[in-house]
Amino acid sequence: MTDDDQPNWDFKDRDIAILCELSKDPQLSSRELTSVLKAEYDIDVSHVTVSESIRRMRDEGVFREAIIPNEEYYTFALFEFKFNTEHFEDGWRDAMEYIQDSKHTLFYFLSDGEYQWKTVMMFRSSEQISKWIHNCYKEHGDVIANIRNSSVHNVLKFRTDPQIYEDLRSDQTE
Repeated sequence: MTDDDQPNWDFKDRDIAILCELSKDPQLSSRELTSVLKAEYDIDVSHVTVSESIRRMRDEGVFREAIIPNEEYYTFALFEFKFNTEHFEDGWRDAMEYIQDSKHTLFYFLSDGEYQWKTVMMFRSSEQISKWIHNCYKEHGDVIANIRNSSVHNVLKFRTDPQIYEDLRSDQTE
């Protein structure tokens, strides 16, 4: 994410409450949210205002939306990529785009440490995982020294806790 991509948002209590409630139930309509805001937060606004706030926050990039299939349909896997620094300069961009643009990539990020690129990917079978790794090495093995992968089993929590948004309120007072 570049500085140009970062959201520029001045959070109102209403916005934080909306994010908290959408974290609990992303399917709430703006009319339902209006009722919850009044009852739970003593915030009195119209459903049009709520709808507009959600749209503006979405457009500004305050939150992201994704459809994530149930883990019963896919094997989720964490892939970590270690570089071959000798060939990195010449081929890193192609390798990065190969991983980023893969239909299997759900979440792709950079980190510190020896394995600096990481992805959470989805596959229908272990054979698909093996084939993807084989093809990745075949296409970009000069840049990628090693791929470490782990299958994700028994997802125990997959949601955003609404309380995390309270940190946005405390950040404003510092």
